[in-house]
Amino acid sequence: MRLANQPQSGSSASRQNSRRRRFGYLACVSLLLVAAVLTTRFATRAARTPALPPVVGSAPQLHVSGNELVNAYGKEVVLHGVDRSGTEFQCVEKHGIFDGPSNQASITAMKRWKVNVVRVPLNEACWNGESYVDARYANMNYRAAIKSYVRLLNSNGLVVILDLHWSDGLYVGKSKSCATAEAVCEKPMPDAAESLPFWSSVATAFKGDNAVIFDLLNEPYPDAALPNWTSAWECWRDGGSACGTGIPYKVAGMQTLIDAIRATGATNVIMLGGLNFANDLSGWLKYEPTDPDANLVASWHSYNFNGCSSPVCWATELSQVFAKVPVIAGEIGENDCSDGYIDALMRWLDSKGIGYLAWAWNADWNCSSGPSLITSYSGAPTAYGLGYKSHLQALARS
Repeated sequence: MRLANQPQSGSSASRQNSRRRRFGYLACVSLLLVAAVLTTRFATRAARTPALPPVVGSAPQLHVSGNELVNAYGKEVVLHGVDRSGTEFQCVEKHGIFDGPSNQASITAMKRWKVNVVRVPLNEACWNGESYVDARYANMNYRAAIKSYVRLLNSNGLVVILDLHWSDGLYVGKSKSCATAEAVCEKPMPDAAESLPFWSSVATAFKGDNAVIFDLLNEPYPDAALPNWTSAWECWRDGGSACGTGIPYKVAGMQTLIDAIRATGATNVIMLGGLNFANDLSGWLKYEPTDPDANLVASWHSYNFNGCSSPVCWATELSQVFAKVPVIAGEIGENDCSDGYIDALMRWLDSKGIGYLAWAWNADWNCSSGPSLITSYSGAPTAYGLGYKSHLQALARS
């Protein structure tokens, strides 16, 4: 999330109703016939019933079917949830790992809002254990904390989206967030040196749990560094030399990251945000990477201060995308302490069957530092959060 004044997830066999008659050998024949019929019908039932999904908590095991996200039984799942910020910055700022509690009570508070997904931003330097991160909050300590939190969320029936939020790479061009190569801010694209081992490791850690979705980079913005729309999308997909000199570090494109994840054997759904801080999906279909598992989702972010913030733009830029692939609005919000923008946006997204998550489930913020849904981790809402909470609870009742 970036504020306007900042740089820019058979049918069953019928019961056989045979009344056995006790007339000599006919009874035996009848019983044999019944057994044959039942055997045939139960064999048909077994062939038509999908295999049970792996038991990983009680959260749905997801995959892509056409332009829908579906569970292991083929039923559509529309995700509505919250972004739980903190794990992207606390570790690298030497404050810990979580910003606020990560216990059962805090998750119970989320569930009262009727969410079914939580997005957890990650920091690659903390996960990889880079030298500039405090060892107490890095490498195996960081990984163990994230794994434990994901298990707890899943056991509560909640899908988890893990997103690479902050990555390495020195970028000082247009819309820069910081002038350092360290993972202390948003960078325009993932860096090959650390993002590839990050996603290989994350995929290895969570493969087999398809209640976890991978969001490859929070908010790509190679369009700020490159001369035109075409070159920006080519850089987005291909990385490397396609990014020219606009981004000075070696970039890992979306295709490379997908390949790295699939090489581990992980079949998890993968989200890809578009250009302009994930607010522009205009070239997503044209430059869509290939995925052997056909499990890709378009990620879209929408705030009241974004360029595409009107129903006309939503319909124009998103309609072709959500007709072909699932779309998840990984972040929605507004910076005016109110809910007018997200109310209109949620109604529009609901009409299209597009899921969304609101930024952010953090209690120690205010409107000047980012949209905050709550005033306490018991779930007490801000004015902005009350609008979101009321909408989700109304959806659950409908």
